[in-house]
Amino acid sequence: MPLPPALPAKRDRLLDLLAGFGRVAVAFSGGIDSTVVAKAARIACGDRAVAVTAVSQSLASGEREEAEELARLIGIEHRVIETTEFANPDYLQNAPDRCYHCKTELYTRLEELLPVLEFDVIVNGANLDDRGDYRPGMQAAREHRVRSPLIEAELTKTDVRELAKAWGLPTWDKPASPCLSSRIAYGLAVTPDRVQRVDEAEQFLRRELDLRELRVRHEANDLARVEVPLAALPRLTDISTRDRIVAKLHALGFKYVTLDLDGFRSGSMNQALPLVTLDVAPKERDSKTQGAALGASSEK
Repeated sequence: MPLPPALPAKRDRLLDLLAGFGRVAVAFSGGIDSTVVAKAARIACGDRAVAVTAVSQSLASGEREEAEELARLIGIEHRVIETTEFANPDYLQNAPDRCYHCKTELYTRLEELLPVLEFDVIVNGANLDDRGDYRPGMQAAREHRVRSPLIEAELTKTDVRELAKAWGLPTWDKPASPCLSSRIAYGLAVTPDRVQRVDEAEQFLRRELDLRELRVRHEANDLARVEVPLAALPRLTDISTRDRIVAKLHALGFKYVTLDLDGFRSGSMNQALPLVTLDVAPKERDSKTQGAALGASSEK
C-alpha cells in the first residue's frame, strides 16, 4: 500500500539510523512502537539485531506470547529476561515517577546483557508524540544512553501505525497496552495481588464484552473504576451483564465496582496530578513538587 507523502523519507531515515548504530538490542514489549522498531532493525541490521522482552508480574496476560509470535513473524532473534522492579521499594510505593524506577531496572538489565550478546546500542520504541506526555521512563533512557530512533527520525504515532500497516504487521492497529501497575492509583502500593486482580478483571471484561479497549483502575479502598468506550456504556448497565461483572469483580477481591461515565481514556490516573516541568532529574525531583503533565500513562 502507498505511504503518505512524507513517510518514505522518515522510514529511510529510521533505517539509516539503525544501520549506523552497529549491533542493536531493541527493548521489545510487543506494542506497536517497539514492534516497528524491531522490524526496522531487522531490515537495517539483519542478524546484528536482537529483540529483548522483559517479563514481570506487571505484564498483562498474553503479552509475552504475543511478543514471541511477533518476533518470529519479523524474523528477529528474541530473548526474554525477568526484571525485578517489584523488589524496589521506590517502585512499590507508586509515586508518579514509578515508571522511572521500572525503566531503570529494565535498562540496567539490558546493559548487563550487552557484553554477553555482543551488542553496541540499546534502542526503545518512544515516538515523537511521547515527548508531550508525562513519561518519567524517558529520563531513565537518557541516563542509560538508550536511543529512540522513532523520535530521531521524527515519526509520530500515526506514522508508526502507517508504517506497520505497510510492512504487514498484524498489530498495526493494536491499542496501547501499558503495564498493569499503571492501573493502580498513585500512592496506593503496587503489589502482586493488586496487579493480578486487575489483570484477571480486565481479561474477564474483554471476554464478557468483546472489547479491545478497556481499563480496570484500582483505586483506594479496593474500589474498581471500570473504563470502557462511551458507546459500550449501555451494555454494562444491562441488568444481567451488570450482575455478572459485579459478581466476578467482588470474587476477585474488589469491594466496590464503579462505572466511569467519562468512558475509556488513556492516562486517566494522571488527571489527578498537577503540572510540573518534565525534564527534572530524579534527584532534583526530591526537592521539587512531584507531579505529572496531563497525558497518557507510560508504556512498558
